[in-house]
Amino acid sequence: MRTRTRVVASLAAAAVLALAGCGTDVDDITVGAGTGWPAVHHDGRNSGVTSVSGSDAMSLRWSRPVGGPIAQPVTIARDGQLFLTTNAGPCTVASFQIPTGRKRFCNPIGPASIESPTVIDGMSNVYVGDDGAVNSFNFLGQPRWRTPVAGVPTALAFTSDGNVLSVTQSGQVDVLSRQTGERKVPTAQLLGDADFLSYPGLTRPASGDGLDDCVTGGARCAVANSVAIDASDRFFVTVWEPGRPAAALRAMRYADGKVSQLWSSEFLVDGSATSPALSADGKTVYVGDNSKRLIAVDTETGKPRWTAPLEWAPRGPIAVADNLLIPAGDDGYLTAVRDAGDHAETAWARKDLDQRGTPAVAADHTAYTVAAIGAGLNLITFDTTTGNTVDSDPLPSATGTTTGTSIGPKGEVVVATRVGELFTFAPGR
Repeated sequence: MRTRTRVVASLAAAAVLALAGCGTDVDDITVGAGTGWPAVHHDGRNSGVTSVSGSDAMSLRWSRPVGGPIAQPVTIARDGQLFLTTNAGPCTVASFQIPTGRKRFCNPIGPASIESPTVIDGMSNVYVGDDGAVNSFNFLGQPRWRTPVAGVPTALAFTSDGNVLSVTQSGQVDVLSRQTGERKVPTAQLLGDADFLSYPGLTRPASGDGLDDCVTGGARCAVANSVAIDASDRFFVTVWEPGRPAAALRAMRYADGKVSQLWSSEFLVDGSATSPALSADGKTVYVGDNSKRLIAVDTETGKPRWTAPLEWAPRGPIAVADNLLIPAGDDGYLTAVRDAGDHAETAWARKDLDQRGTPAVAADHTAYTVAAIGAGLNLITFDTTTGNTVDSDPLPSATGTTTGTSIGPKGEVVVATRVGELFTFAPGR
């Protein structure tokens, strides 16, 4: 009886400790790039580059519709679980298994979630925005928390201390606990705080206000792109303030219990066209604008080091592999620009390949993008040193354009079309 009593008491004590652990602030969930594709442009730098080995022979594993359009790149956990957002009725954030395409969960959140990126931690918890909130779900789709914000998060990233950085299209910046969703520092406003004393009738805009302009970096979308963040929690964000002639690139820092501005440079003509992307050494941030330029900026001073004209306005991410920049853009062709220090050089250009996606770079100079071939779309495997095509695989019956190219933990390549179909390719024939 004593032994049995001791066992019961021990189990009860363990249960109490377990329950107490649910409310602790201790966070042992890892974050970081890992071997999946945990952010829409792979990592906090927005580099579009993974250390996973590429393959010179890819083959289609499966394809399937998701039931609605897709606007953001697919993210992939290190165990191969896919995450995406759509606006398909009651199904707005969904997850699929990379080996089979089987749906793991499909949850209803706000319809504006289609415009919000997803980001995944080391335990396959997903973080995603919608109409006026940041949400977190575990790998089974069970809700973890929901925190109200003003607007729709167009940027989500992890800070060095494992919190979630959220920036909405209306310019609200928050740092949230991954465990509870609570704010870790006071909210910052990139457009300044509203003056309710001078304007007592001022009302809060609708959560989705200006979202339509985010696709092209238009003036009604203050923050149109993802942020790039370094190991010191310095992050870079594009901001177009109302009434200003051009958009700005700003350097911000999360430190000492607050979010503060380091510098702001207003040079993005006709608005920002790409997300900022950081060099590996953190000394240069690259960005594109709607005047068809790539711009290299000193991260300490905010001063441009060089500008490189393109024949089209870049869109979405810029893949940054060593000193090589590979821009995306459905109006352009596959090309690479080399950062030569005080100027840029064209490394190579493939004017025969009209891009319909975004480049993703694997190890061993192997990269992938989607191009228009005839009336259809093909996954193009190419060599980053020369631009030469290594492999070409059709996306059966695919039309239009794609939202991004993501590389899985075993070298799989996942592509989502804007009309709402997933294609997964695997190494080997």
